[in-house]
Amino acid sequence: HYSCNLSGEWSFFMLISGLFHSKQGKILEKLGLCSQLGFTRYMRQGKKLGEDPKLFIKDLQFGKVPVRIYQPRAPSAGRRRGVIYFHGGGWMFGSINSYEPICRYIARESESVVVSVEYRLAPEHTYPAQYEDCLTSTTHFMKTAEDYGVDPACIIISGDSAGGNLAAAVCQTLVGRPDLPKVHAQVLIYPCLQAIDFNLPSYQQNCAVPILFRERTAFYVLQYLKGDASFLEDVLEGCHMPVDVKLKFRKWLSADNIPKEFKVRGYKPKVPIQSSNEVYEAVKKICEPTFSPLLTEDAVVRQLPESFILTCEYDVLRDDALLYKKRLEDGGVPVTWYHIENGFHGIIRFTMDHGIFFISVQNMTYIALNKD
Repeated sequence: HYSCNLSGEWSFFMLISGLFHSKQGKILEKLGLCSQLGFTRYMRQGKKLGEDPKLFIKDLQFGKVPVRIYQPRAPSAGRRRGVIYFHGGGWMFGSINSYEPICRYIARESESVVVSVEYRLAPEHTYPAQYEDCLTSTTHFMKTAEDYGVDPACIIISGDSAGGNLAAAVCQTLVGRPDLPKVHAQVLIYPCLQAIDFNLPSYQQNCAVPILFRERTAFYVLQYLKGDASFLEDVLEGCHMPVDVKLKFRKWLSADNIPKEFKVRGYKPKVPIQSSNEVYEAVKKICEPTFSPLLTEDAVVRQLPESFILTCEYDVLRDDALLYKKRLEDGGVPVTWYHIENGFHGIIRFTMDHGIFFISVQNMTYIALNKD
């Protein structure tokens, strides 16, 4: 377990920067000039950068899924480690272009071959399209790793936010694939891992903390699930799941499993509310482990690879990761946990040159170099 602090000045700058585009998009949509979704995508899309003196960069397709692969130019004495990266963005935003600086950074600093995946986005494409694209591209890479100078036994699956959700889901699925090499490690950066309970301590404490609000999180979940945000209030209040379903998952979702120090900023347990059958039928796929990896069975958890998890104190998703960390540790999986005590959601997009993101890259390298 490691922890660190980010200066108040940087925190303020990054929060203001993250909110600016969202406000602009709302104004332009009200003026009828463009949709907020379209504007936000445009502002976040990034662009492909020029040549990198240390990397070969190619755009390819892995099983019809667009990917960008980053290979170090320097000669290597043996096969390199491979890193598959699924970008964040609430399953609605982000691209291989917007994550170009991050993936270049990983490839250079860890001397790894990095594959960045351009999975389909909601609401145009709903669950399980994103998961399927990530699984397809990953299995393709694992089967052809040697073609890219990668050791098939040294592949790390990683992602942030929604990408962390996809990374966790893909890792769980690959546990049941004896025809493929075992995944060497997973790196989950403030992942979203469940959509049953939006009233965990971190959701209550950070409900209005930029850049990811509690309500916006549920909105993204529903867009991913079915392409619209109907039943948003039901989901936020916990009316989307029958009491018996909540009780079934309570052993994994209970706030009792979250350390006491994460409740000191306030937490009020919510009394279970009975759902309507209409709402449950519309959203019940939320319970599938490929949608909510925190809900997978113990038998799967016990087979998962060594894990690195990064959490931020001021992030609604903090407790998803803490609960998953406990499940992994209870299942005997080695976990390295890094907690940013005054960090917030999306922080790696702002801090690549200020030490925070390097922690994840360091751990990718450490895990890979210390393989069995």
